[in-house]
Amino acid sequence: MDKSKIKVQDFLARVPLFNSMGPEELNRIALGTTEVRAERGEQIFQRGDPCVGFHQVLYGQVKLSFTSFSGVEKVIELIGPGHSFGEALMFMGSPYIVTATATEDTLLLHVSKPVIYREIHHDAEFACKMLAGLSQRMHSLMCDMESYALRTGTQRVIGYLLKELPDAQATQVTLPVTKAVLASRLNLTPEHFSRILAELSAQNLIAFKGRKITIINPEDLRNHAGY
Repeated sequence: MDKSKIKVQDFLARVPLFNSMGPEELNRIALGTTEVRAERGEQIFQRGDPCVGFHQVLYGQVKLSFTSFSGVEKVIELIGPGHSFGEALMFMGSPYIVTATATEDTLLLHVSKPVIYREIHHDAEFACKMLAGLSQRMHSLMCDMESYALRTGTQRVIGYLLKELPDAQATQVTLPVTKAVLASRLNLTPEHFSRILAELSAQNLIAFKGRKITIINPEDLRNHAGY
């Protein structure tokens, strides 16, 4: 067996969807899996391209977005290591409805549709994992809709900052993308996002420099948002 195939199998074994599989099953998945390397700013696929499988991010980050006729971009989701995208459209047999762009140097695995269908037919546990992943994505999108409809811009920014804290003792967040991209993800204009950060800083709730944001007191920030 060639070395590239072994490398793909090693990558697959780290992915939650495949980490309970044995060597034979990984061999079968590897036959329909290819590595995709994308440099920062490179498009992985465009809206309208055929979806013939799904992508799993190993490292880096991918931005899923729409672009209006006037050229305004709306960021739908930011996909990081350990997460996947494209499953729903793969099952529907529909083309991509978003454009995927690497926001930093990224390594992905593309797993082809025939391989996934074969494993679903042979392994009920694998099928359940696929359903769980799709359900989680649906839940996340519903939470986004609730946030856009019922929370103010300030509440959305605070909610994001608190969620990004790595643990209960941490007080610093490093934004993974530019402020403009993150503003779009939170359904804000870049100007509104910057104004919210300035207001929170003026109230001595946060301090920020570039992409680094320090939360002076997480509990005070949570109370300010009414959480």
